[in-house]
Amino acid sequence: MELKFILESLLFSAQKPMSVKELRDLLINAATAEDADESAKPFKKTKEDDLTTALEELARDHETAARSYRLACVAGSWQFVTQPEFSPWLKALVGVKNRPSRLSQAALETMAIIAYRQPITRAEVESVRGVNVDGTMQTLLERGLVEQSGRAEVVGRPALYSTTPFFLEYFGLGGLEDLPAADELRRIQVEHPPAPVTADAGLATVPPEQLSLSDPPAQTEEPAAPAEPAAPDEAGPAAS
Repeated sequence: MELKFILESLLFSAQKPMSVKELRDLLINAATAEDADESAKPFKKTKEDDLTTALEELARDHETAARSYRLACVAGSWQFVTQPEFSPWLKALVGVKNRPSRLSQAALETMAIIAYRQPITRAEVESVRGVNVDGTMQTLLERGLVEQSGRAEVVGRPALYSTTPFFLEYFGLGGLEDLPAADELRRIQVEHPPAPVTADAGLATVPPEQLSLSDPPAQTEEPAAPAEPAAPDEAGPAAS
């Protein structure tokens, strides 16, 4: 019996996506059960690399067969999924579920920076984007696409942020290595803001001698009020 067909039967019957480790545990359990079948015992010591190879071969088999479904690896777990072109009939079968609103352009840009540069601090994200990202970061955290993954070893120990497994599932990625190439994004230098100049300890202010007032805007001269017309001479002509 071929390993790939055993895996096919497991994934076909599973109610959820399964990782390589979960599949390997099933092979071990099947071989060590009290009533274990003799045919299951040879697969007890199957390595995870061999499982991955068999799964990839199985995926190619289904792709070649051009069936209505295929085997896909999403977020590190394997599952059978239907081909996108059959969605109209599947929607009629299961109904259309309400999905969260789409991410804004700002959220997608922030998400891309985190995905390619993780772990990364909020200040570093803002350095790349050039704008404040407080609201956008909160949205990504609430959606479960980003999580706090540690603290940076710098003054103040700001929080570090990384993507979550749900991020991979949301974008249909097997792993971070499946992200599109973005060498240009990785080459961008993150500029850290300079430390504030202080006049006294604990004061984040510039010394007075370094302060300069900008020239006040030139004031336009108000137009002169129009001259009042001369009052008519109320006296009559002089008497001769």
